[in-house]
Amino acid sequence: MTARMDMALVRVFCGNAGESVPDDAVNVVRHGGVIAMPTDSFYALGACVFDEAAVRRVCAIKGQRERKPILVLIADRTQLAELVARIPPAAEVLMDRFWPGPLTIVFPAASRLPTVLTAGTGTIGVRWPAQSMLQRLLRETGPLTGTSANRSGAEPARTAQDVEDRLGSEVDLVVDGGPSPGLLPSTVVETVGAVRVLREGSIRRAAIEAALAEAGIA
Repeated sequence: MTARMDMALVRVFCGNAGESVPDDAVNVVRHGGVIAMPTDSFYALGACVFDEAAVRRVCAIKGQRERKPILVLIADRTQLAELVARIPPAAEVLMDRFWPGPLTIVFPAASRLPTVLTAGTGTIGVRWPAQSMLQRLLRETGPLTGTSANRSGAEPARTAQDVEDRLGSEVDLVVDGGPSPGLLPSTVVETVGAVRVLREGSIRRAAIEAALAEAGIA
């Protein structure tokens, strides 16, 4: 699918507890569309990571240059196999300690991923969110893009109304799960080559360094 789905913006409600997976959201993703969905940080733009046209739409919605990588959300660790070439030792330690949760880990990317997703870096940032509804959605759709649902440089969206006000009908569907809990974005850690914190967010740098030090990783 190379253009926006031919439909008006739809909002579907999943409830704050996320009791069920919205079927409409699954169908939109499966047909190459872009949704906005709540995460354990902020609302995010979700599209199938293996659909290059859908990922390019995410870039266009954000007004983001395509040489900037886009992070990916997974339902559980089994979905890593189709995304990463290998799991570095530091990544293994951080996954065991902090997943599911607001930690994005940068891995060597699998060769099958679209270049627009990795921006040609050869790496991919992946997060396993803790929110139960989102985990169930990701089990139905497979891995989705997880970049925040806002224009690049703008404040992240904390509610479905924020998404509608700021992005209008550029997304195909908004999953309304109530206000997102995030006051800070996810922490991002590079584990390819030298291990380093690229962005300090909800999980503090000191906690990352302590976990690695306990495992004997500098």
